Amino acid sequence: MEEGHVRWARNGEHSIAYRVLGDGPVDLVFLGGVPSHIEGFIEEPGLRRWWERLGSIARVILVDRRGVGLSDRPHEPCGLDDEVADLLAVLRETGSERVVLQSYASGGPLAVAFAAAWPERTSALILYASMVAPHRDDELPWAATPQQREERLRRGAEHWGTGANLEVMAPSVAGDVRMREWLGRLERLSATPAGMLRVAANLAGVDVRPLLGGLDVPTLVLHRTGDRFIDVGHSRVYAARIPGARLVELPGADSLPMVGDTEALLGEIDEFLTGSRHTTSGLQRRLLTILFTDIADATGHAARLGDGRWRDLLAAHDEAIRREVERYGGREVKTVGDAFIAAFEGPPSDALRCARTVVSAVRGLGIRVRAGLHTGECELIGGDVGGMAVHIAARVAEMAGPDEILTSGTVYGTVVGSGLDFEMRGAHALRGVPGAWPIFALRP
Repeated sequence: MEEGHVRWARNGEHSIAYRVLGDGPVDLVFLGGVPSHIEGFIEEPGLRRWWERLGSIARVILVDRRGVGLSDRPHEPCGLDDEVADLLAVLRETGSERVVLQSYASGGPLAVAFAAAWPERTSALILYASMVAPHRDDELPWAATPQQREERLRRGAEHWGTGANLEVMAPSVAGDVRMREWLGRLERLSATPAGMLRVAANLAGVDVRPLLGGLDVPTLVLHRTGDRFIDVGHSRVYAARIPGARLVELPGADSLPMVGDTEALLGEIDEFLTGSRHTTSGLQRRLLTILFTDIADATGHAARLGDGRWRDLLAAHDEAIRREVERYGGREVKTVGDAFIAAFEGPPSDALRCARTVVSAVRGLGIRVRAGLHTGECELIGGDVGGMAVHIAARVAEMAGPDEILTSGTVYGTVVGSGLDFEMRGAHALRGVPGAWPIFALRP
């Protein structure tokens, strides 16, 4: 992905920040709401991969709207007409004659307003989980009343910058500390709590429904039906009112596009823009068995030993596991504190036997580990491995006791008949993972 530097377009006294990513054959402008920061967007690996995929089919132009991110923060009210002029200034600076407008959340009304005012410069609309109007009426009975909206904004301002909103924006990863920290940082980079409320006040009276019937551009409307942040009803109104619009409803509760089944969303966008679906650019997926281990009572060990001796013990722990992983044909993915993550190709039996020897090897150092394994489709990101399979292996390991090796039912079902002996531990909910998962313990 070709990655441009941040630049500013001038609209009168106002500077609007933008950056260009990718080099695809069409120009695609992303219009979000708050939070927004075009440098902070790239800091989250999943969102970066999202832009990389879009950048393979389009020249992606990220914009911080007036009042947020790296754009100017005027104190006077700002309407959609002002923001349409801001967007025209960005297109002038990027040399874009015609663009696809892809919106999210409160970016929807701006995308519609631009397409209505400048149809000759709009090649298509992609409205993902986008708001159509802020308040409840007969057509929007599920929307918030003005009083409810004010209360939500007040609570949002109190928790702004903490990432607490992850629980509604991406419930499947609500327990992911790294994601919560990233969202909190993105909020802080985007605006102050008062700044967020000013932007929200600009949107309080925005209702683009009167414009929808007059639109004459190809339109794709996407939404996950269980979205708790933006109700799917918004997208159904867009699809019903825009002539010829295509509505695609997908399963899932996550609103953030890079969480959950991202490939389903990207596939729909890819097909809409190019006529066919292509494999993920720059991203390989492979079926792997993930072994996740961590030290039982690591905090107690560190307190008893002191920093220096604890670091030495961790180094010996890593080296002992590393030797066993290499013996059984696996590869080290990474270490995170006292956790060790390894990946194995082929049948999971080698990974299970490796886990047994790891438990024995580190016991000689005076420590005990717990281990979890899961077999699933993983994303290969350079030397790293990502995806839900890693997350599940970590959650399975959390359930294990010292010297214990637990596996998901996927691992167990794959190695039946291998001579390895298991004990059924019942079905369990795994933190941050949908559904109940059968868990098995590998017997010594």
